[in-house]
Amino acid sequence: MPLYFLLGTLTEGGQTKMQENPNLAVEAVQGCDCEGAEILGQYAVLGKYDFVMMAEAEDNQAVARLSLEIGVRVGLHVETLPALAIGALAEDDPRASRESAHIPSEEWRLPPNGPDEPQGI
Repeated sequence: MPLYFLLGTLTEGGQTKMQENPNLAVEAVQGCDCEGAEILGQYAVLGKYDFVMMAEAEDNQAVARLSLEIGVRVGLHVETLPALAIGALAEDDPRASRESAHIPSEEWRLPPNGPDEPQGI
C-alpha cells in the first residue's frame, strides 16, 4: 500500500484539548477506524509542526478520511504528503531494488492497544 506522511499543527482548540488530556493524540489514533488506511507511527516533534505521523493507505481518498478524522478528534491542521521510497525513483539503475519501495519493517508499526504500553509519542 502507498505510504504517506501526515504533518500536524495543533489549532488553538487542539492545544486546549491536549492540556486537558495529554494522551489525546495517541487515543485519537487508536480509536480511528478508517477503512483502507492506518497510522504506522506517530511522533511529537519540535519546529513548524507538532506531530508527524506515518500512514499507509489504499488510496488518496482513504488517507484523506484518516487525516480528516484525526484532525477533528485532536484539533490538528494536517498536511498530508504522499511518499515514494527513494529506490522507486531509480528504476533505470540496475542496483535499485524494488524491495526498497515497500513499507518499512514491523519496527515502524504502533504497538497493540494496551494501557501500559508506550505509544509512539
